[in-house]
Amino acid sequence: MNSPNATESTVRYRIDDVSHTFPGTDIEALKNVSLDIEPGSFISFIGPSGCGKSTLLNAMAGLLEPSHGEVMMNGISIDGPPDGVGIMFQKATLLPWRTTIENVLLPIELRDGVRAAKDHLDAAKAIIYTVGLAGFENAYPGELSGGMAQRAAICRMLITQPNVLLLDEPFGALDELTRERMDLELQSIASSRHATVVLVTHSIPEAVFLSDTVYAMSARPGRILEVITVDLPRPRTMNTLNMPEFAKYVGLVRTALNRGHGINE
Repeated sequence: MNSPNATESTVRYRIDDVSHTFPGTDIEALKNVSLDIEPGSFISFIGPSGCGKSTLLNAMAGLLEPSHGEVMMNGISIDGPPDGVGIMFQKATLLPWRTTIENVLLPIELRDGVRAAKDHLDAAKAIIYTVGLAGFENAYPGELSGGMAQRAAICRMLITQPNVLLLDEPFGALDELTRERMDLELQSIASSRHATVVLVTHSIPEAVFLSDTVYAMSARPGRILEVITVDLPRPRTMNTLNMPEFAKYVGLVRTALNRGHGINE
């Protein structure tokens, strides 16, 4: 079956009883995970290291076929990387011999050729400007700070105009202040594009700050322990972090994770 195409504001994921054991091992990464992701929603998976969060994200990206169960987009089973889906990992992985704008245009070049990439120069410059990298179009990765490199990686992800963003700890290696700024930028990008966003994170505050729904996961094999709906006004700002309601949701997620590991509070 061909992989489905993503369409703006109508992308619906269904994860149906997904389990995964890595081939040639007895390591069970996921067990009986089921959930639906509504179009345009922002969700987070949070849990301890090794609980299968990244495995689940890779299955959603079509980079991994689960051992059991099915991942569907708009009712069609995913059997390879779907169109209209952007994925970003913790490391920016920019090519060191290419400038910022050349790195941003790389997905277009690989997909459609060098000539097509040149036709997207103005679009690339506009995205670079949007994330605050104007003036660094011709800088090489070695000349960029960690936060700037991650912004360039975001631009590279957005140049193909994806309607689904799959993010695996994209800001985990950044300092706290830079991470907060990047979270604000990510919220703005998701809102402006009406994108469906799935974030893997270890940070409870980050999950609560960004998400409509937080899925707390158990230790391996990963299962959904609890689903926490975050009802905080948008757009969220740094002042949101000081709200009593924000602290309440952080506490709910922490309690769910602790309960799943037999920790009494």
